[in-house]
Amino acid sequence: MEWNYLFLFNSILLGVGLAMDAFSVSMANGLNEPDMRTRRMCAIAGVFAGFQALMPMLGWVCLHTIVRYFDAFRQFTPWIALILLLYIGGKMLAEGLKKGDGEEEKTGVTFMALIVQGIATSIDALSVGFTIAEYDWLMALVCSLIIAAVTFVICMAGLLIGKKFGTKLSQKASILGGAILIVIGLEIFVTGVF
Repeated sequence: MEWNYLFLFNSILLGVGLAMDAFSVSMANGLNEPDMRTRRMCAIAGVFAGFQALMPMLGWVCLHTIVRYFDAFRQFTPWIALILLLYIGGKMLAEGLKKGDGEEEKTGVTFMALIVQGIATSIDALSVGFTIAEYDWLMALVCSLIIAAVTFVICMAGLLIGKKFGTKLSQKASILGGAILIVIGLEIFVTGVF
């Protein structure tokens, strides 16, 4: 593979395709925390972008070193994403239902919950390592960094949209955010298994 506009275009398209789950989860996070500051938004988008860069590189490394072990693991990725997102979404949903009438206390996504979200939304990106197998190490790294940059921008948009609607929905935002995460987990599972 050579460095050209097609490489750049394909990398951007990979980034857009891979970032859709992270975009939806970012919207849910924005809904849950409508008063989120820009620094926190950058940190959240950065975590998603980091995982979206890391996973294709891990897939590429696996393909070039331990491919037979990765093949056995790949069939479990939809299950892992489902379990992680059901857990986080269910927890958000329960907290939203438990808040009751008039309680305005907003709790943002915790660091561990954010890491779980990052893993759950990027685990399917491991298989991208197979699609970039013909790239040398540097091209694979650049492709992964482009995917990360695209993911960052898309997640920031998701956070902004979520914040906007989170302010309008205030009390029901946690319930809606949790429901969104559960639906995303089910979607990843259904498309990965069937």
